Amino acid sequence: MNPLDYDRALYYTHRSQWDNLLILMVRTKDHFLSKKIEQVLHAYYFSHDYSIIERRLYSLFRYIDHANEMVQEGISEPNYFTS
Repeated sequence: MNPLDYDRALYYTHRSQWDNLLILMVRTKDHFLSKKIEQVLHAYYFSHDYSIIERRLYSLFRYIDHANEMVQEGISEPNYFTS
């Protein structure tokens, strides 16, 4: 988890910098963040219903808020692939 990724996602979303958000989606190591960004971008470019776009954005914001809380508490993501 890189806390800067969450700040960047918020900034790019706020400024409607969709190209930079796409680059962040590809480069981040957080797969959940990447998936949430993908859903927002897909809704933004292909949906004609604003309520779908709004739902996807709120979902992204909720995840970013949750991830930031976990970072502040010092909880890292679980390591599922330990041997």
